[in-house]
Amino acid sequence: MKILVIGGTGLIGTKTVTKLRVLGHEVIAASPNTGINTITGEGLAEAVSGAEVVIDLANSPSFADKEVMEFFETSGKNLLAAEINAGVKHHIALSVVGTSRLQASGYFRAKQVQEDLIVKSGMPYTIIHSTQFLEFLGGIVASAQDGDAINLSTAKIQPIAAEDVSSFVAEFALGQPINGIVEIGGPEQFGLADLVQKYLAKTENPKEVLGSKDALYFGSPLEEFTLVPAGDAKLGKLTFEDWFGLNAQK
Repeated sequence: MKILVIGGTGLIGTKTVTKLRVLGHEVIAASPNTGINTITGEGLAEAVSGAEVVIDLANSPSFADKEVMEFFETSGKNLLAAEINAGVKHHIALSVVGTSRLQASGYFRAKQVQEDLIVKSGMPYTIIHSTQFLEFLGGIVASAQDGDAINLSTAKIQPIAAEDVSSFVAEFALGQPINGIVEIGGPEQFGLADLVQKYLAKTENPKEVLGSKDALYFGSPLEEFTLVPAGDAKLGKLTFEDWFGLNAQK
């Protein structure tokens, strides 16, 4: 089966492409660097031609409100139009647990627009809502840093390793469209501030995390379970300790 992976050279994309190729599928890893650009349309029609499944893992190069909205809106419209024209049978998009609850953030408003475009397109689809990647803990630290302190919410988080995310994406790619949202997450829940303090200790970073229920998360206030999937979510296997041990060895 021919499968096109938009964002196929990124963190999740690289792992997903490898998994699907091992299973014998013809997989195209699409990105601007490989001559396939969902913003300009370069190479898109040719890449989509003959594909049965398209997986959209692309992310905006900028998180600024205007730029991120333009990215997801333009990319989504171009990609879905090309898929409809080519007769693609299944569109898969990776999004975020809590997207509809995080609309104070420009990034999550843009992700909601992306999801709405998919639902309204008429394409058979599966939207995967993932919890935050463990690999993004460093980015959370950077976003919340205030001098020597890290200001973070005490809300719950259930982070998932990129390895598990890619396994789920590959699994859904080989299944039937659900025409709805499925949630995935890691096997453990933590308080966000507590987890980041644990991460800093592991990486021998002396900075202190200041936990507060009122601290914003990328511009959005959090309720206790905003970032946590529902009870019927699919859960990955790698714990924080597993993930950290594997990455420390690299």
